[in-house]
Amino acid sequence: MDELIDILDSKGNFTGKTALKSKAHINGWFHQTTHIWFYTNKKEILLQQRAKSKDTFPLLWDISVAGHIGAGENIIDSALREIKEEIGITVLKTDLLKIGCFKSTQKHSDDLIDREFHHTFICKLKTDLNSLTKQDSEVENLQLKLISDFKLELSNTEKKKLYVPHSITYYNTILEAIEKLL
Repeated sequence: MDELIDILDSKGNFTGKTALKSKAHINGWFHQTTHIWFYTNKKEILLQQRAKSKDTFPLLWDISVAGHIGAGENIIDSALREIKEEIGITVLKTDLLKIGCFKSTQKHSDDLIDREFHHTFICKLKTDLNSLTKQDSEVENLQLKLISDFKLELSNTEKKKLYVPHSITYYNTILEAIEKLL
């Protein structure tokens, strides 16, 4: 879905300009996204398999919930909206713990350049996996994976190919933040 988003400079400051997401990707303009990583008391993380229709990384496993922040939209409100849309649950603002904002650039092709600032949160999953309702246009499948197994797979050259290629520093930051709470 194409949506209007705020355009940022390379340091993450608002430029006062907005554009359609598709135009920002064609031109490689910086913009904001929200990432929410869910975890359980059983030392598991919720992973989302991206829909096969996605332009980038179809069918690869990724963040529990992620999406673009709409123009003028509050970061927290965007996170809550994306959670409701992608996995069908409602969480409270106070359930979200922000662990950072990560700058990312990925050139997928000459006309698809992702330059984003990922506002990243962790959140305890308080419902059963079977109670989640995936958004078919975004999510192919959902799974809970032990953090220890996830780490092993990220360190294995072949298994790592099953996941969206975020930096290992990004993944480690997420996992360390979650493990401090467990």
